[in-house]
Amino acid sequence: MRYIKKTVLSSYDIVLIMLCLFLSVFGLVMIYSTSSYNAARYYGDPKLYFNRQGLFLIIGFIAMIIVSRIDYRWYIKPWFGIKWLKPVWMLYIICLGMQVYVLVRGYAAGGSSRWIQIAGLGNFQPSEVTKICFIVMVAYLAQKSPKKMNYFSGYLIVIIVMSPLLALVAKQNLSTAIIMAGILTVICFTVARRKAYFIWVFFLLAAAAVPFVMFAGYRAERIENWLHPENLESGSQILGGLYAIASGGLWGKGLGESIQKLGYIPEVHTDMIFTVICEELGIFGAILVIATVLFMLWRLMLIAINAPDLYGSLIATGVLAHIALQVLLNIAVVTNSIPATGIPFPFISYGGSSLLVIMAEMGIALSISNYTVREISDEEVYQA
Repeated sequence: MRYIKKTVLSSYDIVLIMLCLFLSVFGLVMIYSTSSYNAARYYGDPKLYFNRQGLFLIIGFIAMIIVSRIDYRWYIKPWFGIKWLKPVWMLYIICLGMQVYVLVRGYAAGGSSRWIQIAGLGNFQPSEVTKICFIVMVAYLAQKSPKKMNYFSGYLIVIIVMSPLLALVAKQNLSTAIIMAGILTVICFTVARRKAYFIWVFFLLAAAAVPFVMFAGYRAERIENWLHPENLESGSQILGGLYAIASGGLWGKGLGESIQKLGYIPEVHTDMIFTVICEELGIFGAILVIATVLFMLWRLMLIAINAPDLYGSLIATGVLAHIALQVLLNIAVVTNSIPATGIPFPFISYGGSSLLVIMAEMGIALSISNYTVREISDEEVYQA
């Protein structure tokens, strides 16, 4: 038996690409279903959000293919022979600058400043790009000294390096910061052989999140909405989502037949889109969506297991953790299991920044699969 490196074309994970396209196109259908009424009512164009998301899907798919052709090891390759001058550090500095800018001069909505306005292109959310930075940067730090990750001190070093970004994001977008902290912890947990100290890590991260909740009025209001949505006018979104899920039944009312999307659930085409999936397609449709996501996570797990080096394995693990955490939190929010957060459903919810970033992450995962090494027999080599 011999080991050979597969070529880019022969090793392309077509299944992962098809899963990305299926979820994204399904998202387009649901975005049109959920937004057409309000888009026609307020903007006179029922296809407004559908067209915008379709454009971002095309751009995102092109970006995914381009990123997939870049060797993922390039991100940690020194420039001009200077060890510290690496693309991963440049990305870190850029993300740090964007988060400072959005904190000082960012566009505010919903009680927090999270966006940068770009003329002609709408609003851009820097925290989405910061998720990519967290994945490639934490994977880089963890693979440098994997033995140190067996101890809390190794985890603490990674936290210290990433804490400036994490704190800036948490200041205005705690839910995204929670996902980033989750990505960091999952990557470090994967590397560490001794895992007992992660029990204390969980409690420390929970304690660190408390000040960000206590000193932000809108977050305290969200907790009140979570506990008593029927007593507050602002709890109508939660109640509308629960009504939508309950009224869908097993098979749903039919595509386009949702009642709750007609003004009862604000901005339903974004974070609350899963409720309309449940209403129109029923529990059966919701299970199919979740099953598709689980299949995608399985493909990412295979890439992580078969990656040619630890860095590639940890990047794939980070992408897997990002999607899994975001889906889990989104479903928990729409079912009122946790307080409301601004977490979209990956690939399906409306949002150009989110879709572009998740497609770029898929491109990095595809790049890792391109360099996977497999074992073949001498007969296969002869036949080739």
